[in-house]
Parts: sequence; C-alpha cells; structure tokens
Amino acid sequence: MKISTKGRYALRMLLELAEKQEDGFVSLKEISERQNISKKYLEQIVPMLNKSGILRTNRGNRGGYMLARAPKECTVGDVLRATEGSLAPVSCLEYEVNDCPRAAYCETLYIWEGLAKVVGEYLDSVTLQDILDRRTEASGDDYCI
Repeated sequence: MKISTKGRYALRMLLELAEKQEDGFVSLKEISERQNISKKYLEQIVPMLNKSGILRTNRGNRGGYMLARAPKECTVGDVLRATEGSLAPVSCLEYEVNDCPRAAYCETLYIWEGLAKVVGEYLDSVTLQDILDRRTEASGDDYCI
C-alpha cells in the first residue's frame, strides 16, 4: 500500500486547520502558502473531505475552511479513507463482502486480512490532536534570544 500525495496533502491541510481552529475559517490561499501546496491541488482534495464530513466550508468574504469536528475526533484513518478510498492491501478486501471466487480456499487471505486489520487499527488510533500534541512535545518550550 502506498499513500498518494492526495492523502498526505489532505493530512497536512487538516493539521493546519486543527492548529488554527480557534481562528475560524481559514482561506485555501493561506493553507496553500503555509504548506507549500498548490491551491489548485487543494481544490481537488476539498470535495473529498467535505463529502466525508471532515471539513466545513463557508463561502463569501469571510469564507474558507475549518474542521467539522474536534481534532481529537478525526483520525488519520478517516482522512486517508476519504482521499484514498479503501486502505485494503489487496483488491478482494476493498468491499465489506469478499466476492473473490478464490476466497473460500485462498491460502494467503488470512495474511491480507491481518494486514488490513493492523493498518486500519493503527491509523484509526492516531488523531489530528495526537499529531499536534507530538509536535508540541518535540518542539518543547525552548526558545533562543
């Protein structure tokens, strides 16, 4: 499994919004500049995040984007499923019902099911808030004059 730039950039965009959640709506231009991501590319990601209920949008003069839920309620798994679709390591696990004709006697199916479970559980255990907290811990309160 390889995470595309859509997934990675969506995560960066949402972290930016999580960090600025008290500022209200943030413009796509500001996110684009701060994250060094093309505004056009972000415009392609926004509908996916909006449709999945992760992102709120507001048009107009004070328009922009903000998280639709608290950072502690949004997991990396949520973000990647919204942008990447299924996180299944093999195509036969992409849907709830495995309709592969070999499923009943596939000797390796348990491996892919186990991998999907581990990956899903891990990505669903990490929230945007966890990432922000880790960033704060890593930077500490040290400063230089």
